[in-house]
Amino acid sequence: MGGKPSLLLVGEIGAAQGLKGEVRVQSYTQDPVDIAAYGPLSDEAGRRTIEIERVRVTPKALIASIRGVSTRDAAEALNGTKLYVDRGALPEANEGEWYVADLIGLTAVSQDGAALGRVAAVHNFGASDIIEVALNDDGGTILVAFTDDTIPEVDIAGGRLVLVPPEEIEASGEDEA
Repeated sequence: MGGKPSLLLVGEIGAAQGLKGEVRVQSYTQDPVDIAAYGPLSDEAGRRTIEIERVRVTPKALIASIRGVSTRDAAEALNGTKLYVDRGALPEANEGEWYVADLIGLTAVSQDGAALGRVAAVHNFGASDIIEVALNDDGGTILVAFTDDTIPEVDIAGGRLVLVPPEEIEASGEDEA
């Protein structure tokens, strides 16, 4: 699918940690320490390269040492910096797995192929992923749990996913009772 961003958000630098230039990092990778495995990262504009030299996990946060940052003042200056990786640096997703960035923009279609809207965002509030779909008909959005029942098919190459709204799942379950 054309038009996908070449830079993907993988984390964000938080507060300085200690006096020697370490920072707290919020990692958006599946395994938080993997944020250091992608090589050099960049800021949103792509102007600044950020190399994570090492990470350590503490009970409260992921702590990182950034190349060239050795003082608390330098670490504080990075607070709020979003960390991006080039899409080409990521491995291909396994069967049945997708990168969030690949889902955004897909056309959501019903089981009979009628276009319902577009995937506007993917959220995760701790329990599971939730797909936000901007509807074609009224301009509103719906939030749908990303499960095999509600999203039985994802076709990245075809630019679409099949969406079964929850009320249809409930109605089909009532018919079986």
